[in-house]
Amino acid sequence: MADVKLSFGCGWYDRIEPLRNKTVVPEGIDLEIETIEDPRLLFDRLSGKGDFDLAELSMSEYVAMTAAGTSPYMALPVWTSRAFRHSFICINTNAGITSPKDLEGRRIGVPLHTMSAAIWCRGALRDDYGVDLSKVTWVEGAMEHAGLHGTARDHHLAVPTTITHNLSQYSLSELLDRGEIDATLGALMPTNFGTSQNIKRLFPNYRAVEIASYQKTGVHPIMHLVVIRKSALEKHRWIIDPLMEAFTKAKDLAMARLFYTGALRSMLPMLHAEVDETRRIFGDDPWPDGVEKNLRTLDRLITYMMDDGIITRRPSYDELFLMT
Repeated sequence: MADVKLSFGCGWYDRIEPLRNKTVVPEGIDLEIETIEDPRLLFDRLSGKGDFDLAELSMSEYVAMTAAGTSPYMALPVWTSRAFRHSFICINTNAGITSPKDLEGRRIGVPLHTMSAAIWCRGALRDDYGVDLSKVTWVEGAMEHAGLHGTARDHHLAVPTTITHNLSQYSLSELLDRGEIDATLGALMPTNFGTSQNIKRLFPNYRAVEIASYQKTGVHPIMHLVVIRKSALEKHRWIIDPLMEAFTKAKDLAMARLFYTGALRSMLPMLHAEVDETRRIFGDDPWPDGVEKNLRTLDRLITYMMDDGIITRRPSYDELFLMT
C-alpha cells in the first residue's frame, strides 16, 4: 500500500529539518514540505488558497478561529515557534518614556494587533507592570516597508480599541525613528534598531527580565503551532499518531544535535554557554510539546486574548487539540 501524500507548509526550523530532509519519516506518510520564510505570507496563503494539508499557523489566529467556530483546522500540540517578547518592545528615546507605565495613552506601532507576539507583549505590560493600555492608539503597519503587514483586516474586537492603519509613506520603523509614533511592539524589531540613536529597547536588560518572568510564571510564550486541515483528517484519521511521533523524533534529534559538545552546530561562538544556561533554567527539554506540559502558557494566552477582546469565549482544549 502506497504512503499517503500530505503537503506541509512551514518555516525553516532545526526542529523541522529532520522531517524536511527525510531523516525522520512519519510511518505511512509521504510528507512534502514547502518552507516559507515569512510567517505572514504563509498565514495569508492559508486563509487564501488554503493549499496545504498541514501547516504552521499563528497560535492566536487558530484560537480565534476555533472560538468563533470557523476553523477549517485541528491542531497538534506541536509548537514550531516560541519566543519571549519583552525584548521586542522598543521606544523613541525622545518620547519621555522611562518606564512601562509611560506607554499609557501613547501611539504604538504594531504589525498586526491580533498577532500572537503583540498579545504576549501587551499581556506582559498589563500583568507585570500594571500598564493601562485602554487609551493607546495602535498603528498597524509593516515594520520593514510602508503599508500594511500582510492582508488588511477588520478585527471586530469585543473591547473598545483604537486601531489605525499606517497610510504614510514610511514604515513603522521609520515612524518610530521620526518620533511620529512613540513605541513599537510585536514580532519584529525595528529595522533601524542599533543604527538610530532615536530607538532603544524599553527593557535594555531584557535577558534578565525574560528569565525572571519565566522563573516566576513558568510561561514560555507560544507563537505558532501545527494544524491539520479537517478535510484531510476526514480521509485519514489514522495520521495523527504517526505525525505526532515524527514531530517528537525530529525535535529530539534537533535538540541532541544542538546540545552536542564535540563541535558547534551553529555559528554562535558561545553556543555551549547558552546550552548550559538553558539547561539550568529550563531543564533538559526547553521546548516541551503537548498540552499538559504547557497548561500555564496556554491558559495565559487565552486569558490575554479574552482581555484584548479578540475572543469572547474560552475554547476547550478538546476543541483545540487532537491530542492531550
